[in-house]
Order: sequence, then C-alpha cells, then structure tokens
Amino acid sequence: MKLAALAAHLGATLHGDPEAEVYSAAGLEDAGPGQLAFVANPKYIVHARTTRATAVLVEPEFEPIGAATLRIPNPYLAFARALELLYQTPSYPPGIHPTAVIAPTAQIGPHAHIGAYVVIGDHAVIGPSATILAHVVVYPHAHIGSHFFAHAHAVVREHCRLGDHVLLQNGAIVGSDGFGFARHAAPEPGTPAWHKILQTGPAVLENHVEVQANSTIDRASVGETRIGAGAKIDNLVQVGHGASVGADTLLCAQVGVAGSAHIGRNVILAGQVGVVGHLKIGDGVIVTAQSGVGGDIAPGATVSGSPAFENIKWLRATHLFQRLPEIVKEMRKKDSPQKIKE
Repeated sequence: MKLAALAAHLGATLHGDPEAEVYSAAGLEDAGPGQLAFVANPKYIVHARTTRATAVLVEPEFEPIGAATLRIPNPYLAFARALELLYQTPSYPPGIHPTAVIAPTAQIGPHAHIGAYVVIGDHAVIGPSATILAHVVVYPHAHIGSHFFAHAHAVVREHCRLGDHVLLQNGAIVGSDGFGFARHAAPEPGTPAWHKILQTGPAVLENHVEVQANSTIDRASVGETRIGAGAKIDNLVQVGHGASVGADTLLCAQVGVAGSAHIGRNVILAGQVGVVGHLKIGDGVIVTAQSGVGGDIAPGATVSGSPAFENIKWLRATHLFQRLPEIVKEMRKKDSPQKIKE
C-alpha cells in the first residue's frame, strides 16, 4: 500500500515519499524496507532514529527521522487500524457444514457460517452474520445478537444472552456453573458435606465484548452475571457468579473476580489481580499486577499490593522493604554504644 493512500485512510500527515510502499508491519527494531512500525512510548525514540522501516507512525510533534513518518495523535490506534489493511484475516463464507447439529427449533440469522461439528441447542437464537467455527456448542435457549464470532471449542450455556459483535476466543466458556455450595451442619453418613446450589441465573455479555482463550464467565445462582459493553477479558480469567463488570473495562490475564463483586467502567485489572466477593471497585480504577483487592476502591484510584492500597504509598513501602537489611544494620550500630554503656 502506498504511503499516500495509507495516510489518507488513517487521517495522518505524511512526511516522506508518498509513492513509497509498505506491505506488512513490524516492531521498530525488527522492521525492514517495505514495513510499517510505530512509536507510542518515549523509551523507543532511540530505536526510531535507527530503524530500517519504510515508515513509522508517530505523534505530530515527533522529531524528524530517516524513515518516512505518518503523524497522528494516537499512533498506537493508527497502527491497529493499519494492521487491518495489511493483514488479511481468513474469510468464512456463509453456509452450514454437513456435520453441524442444529436443533429444529433453533433460529439462525442470515449469512451465518456454521463450522464442522458445531452443536446448537433447542430454541437457541443467533443473529445475522454469525461466524461459528468448529466444535462450538451453543446450549438451548441461549440468545445471541448479530455478528457473533466464536472460535473453535467456545461454549455458550443455556439461557445466556450475548449482544452484538461479541467475540469468543478458543475455549472461552460463557455461563458455566458458579461455585456455589451449602454445607450440611451434620451430613448423614455416606452423603457429601457440601450441597450444590443450583445456578439459575444467566451470564449476560453486552455489545462488543471480547472473551479470550480459556476464560470463564460463571452463571449466577440467582439474578445474573453481567459484562458491560466494550469490556475485554484476557486469557485465563474467571468472573464469578453474580459479579458485574462495567463498560470498557479490561481484565488482564489470570485475573480472578469472586462472586457478587461489582467492577465499574473503564477499570483496568492488570495480570493476576485477585478480587474478593461482595465489594465495589469504582469507575476508572487501576489495580496493578498481582495485587489482591479485599475492600471497596474509590473511583479513579490506582492501587497496588496485597492487600491493595494507594500505589504511591506502595511504591515507597517496597522501596523501604528493599532497604530493610541496611536500615536494621544502621539501627544496630546506633544501639550498640547504648547497650555497652548500660
């Protein structure tokens, strides 16, 4: 694609040869002639000065470099849009594979691609332009909107509701049973101590939600589990029964959200964050990696640690923790003359 056409498509200002062409994308350090790169972090400026890329997406005030530059306020977003032009994703034409098993009462919208060994249960409803790849299972009475895309081995359980443009990656499970058990005070001999609580409420995913590989959204015992519009859920995440996740929130890899926790809008839970049940995390909160959230968090806060507290205080505390041996040694030196005197 010629740089002039790429700049026009992205709404960027081109500094360089408009006839130069790019055919793929790469990182700054690895890119070569014919490739597009980007700079969104100041620490990579040094690599931009020496990159072999034909063109680099940068912010408007970025310094001149040897490569052509496409200048735009959000280079990272522009790079994502450029990838859509330069990388051809597989196409899945409408049609139903002969091995698919679709209940007679199920409703499938027009222009659907139904792959090999897909199973769709009684009274399930799937909107127009769905792409459902091999071995996906949609349980009875599930209701799914338009432009649904499910990769191989994704599962949508009974009575769950999914909006438009929902994307499930491989092995994602929507509506698995919540972890609910009631303990018998004095179980009879031969009977389990824990009685399973029926999980009657659906999981609900609003529009433009993406759930990535091997993540689970548990159904609720009563009520519902809800994921707000535009939320993105990374690999190996669990959202417990009856929890809610606000719009445009990010749950990064290996996050665990316990039942009935309520997470606001535009929240970021970084990798391996744990959230206990029955609490509230306000809008715009950032919880840094491996933190444990044990109580409510006010909107807009950034917290770290386990138990999580204000990020700035946590940074100071961890800095002091590394100096503890030195601090103890200094204190012992100060105490020694006093002990000798005594």
